[in-house]
Amino acid sequence: MELLIRFLTVVGIGAVELWAAIPAGLAFRLPPVLTGIASALGAIGGAILVIVLGDRARTWILNIRGGKGSRKKNGVLYRIWNRYGVIGLGLLAPLITGAPLGAAIGITLGASPRQLFLWISLGIVVWTIILTVLAVLGVMGIEAVENGNTGGGRPFEGP
Repeated sequence: MELLIRFLTVVGIGAVELWAAIPAGLAFRLPPVLTGIASALGAIGGAILVIVLGDRARTWILNIRGGKGSRKKNGVLYRIWNRYGVIGLGLLAPLITGAPLGAAIGITLGASPRQLFLWISLGIVVWTIILTVLAVLGVMGIEAVENGNTGGGRPFEGP
């Protein structure tokens, strides 16, 4: 039961921020694979929620305004969107802005919800694997230093 609570806590943290979920899972002593799975599930769940609700809200607003959306054609997000599209946004958003905010940006800019979900999910999986491996290596490095197993003797040992 305790493992389930820790797992679901990491899922909840992942729904808000992938970067925070992975260290939290390791701090809760979840195995790295479970940490990655819980973090990714949470991030994907958060993105789905934003995509579903955001697409409905965007459609409702456009219907009220008579189908006229207002986009600044010289804004930074608009330029990035024009250059990289939904693929770039989906792959980079989990790392740069977080999956939910990236999904909101994609919906606002008119991305297809299906394409946005596909690419954001792929980005989440890729960044979850990379960040989990880096976090585990970092923890292993810290433990090695604490235990004196640095591999080459003591670094500051005098003659």
